[in-house]
Amino acid sequence: MTEESSKGLAGITAAAKQAPGRGLPPVHLWRPAHCGDIDIVIRRDGVWMHENSPIGRAELVRLFSTVLRKDPDGYHLVTPVEKMRIEVEDLPFRAVTMTRDGDDLVFTTDVGDETRAGPDHPIIVETDPATGEPAPRVHVRADLEARIARTVFYDLVEMAEVRDGQLAVQSGGVWFPLGPPGAGVE
Repeated sequence: MTEESSKGLAGITAAAKQAPGRGLPPVHLWRPAHCGDIDIVIRRDGVWMHENSPIGRAELVRLFSTVLRKDPDGYHLVTPVEKMRIEVEDLPFRAVTMTRDGDDLVFTTDVGDETRAGPDHPIIVETDPATGEPAPRVHVRADLEARIARTVFYDLVEMAEVRDGQLAVQSGGVWFPLGPPGAGVE
């Protein structure tokens, strides 16, 4: 680990620890200068890597996730004094569980965030035109989204109803289609 990346990583860790409990620091208010890139990659499968090694401590990944921000030029770990770009292969989070709370669907991510699907946190399903494979996601916070795990998506399909020729689920008073018209409708 280089001295520069160590200093950046230590600074990010220190800033993230300022958020009490599971709260989130106000990264949307911080406007530090861009300090460069840091060798952190969030892989497509949700594993956070630093210098080609998995970050094995879930607490540290959670800590870093609290200072993650998406800007027009990419994803960054942000502190009041540093902004360092990281690589995200797909989306930064995975929605690994879903529960029903009354009429709402509540998703929990691999870093412990909970998001209640609704008008401010939509479920979006894009379909690969070549393969027909769905790519479901849910909005978590700010400009950050979670890829919905395959097993969770299957649960959504199980509870779906046909609305206007599409399979859809309702949460937060909004209907969310789970695919293109006719897909999965018999």
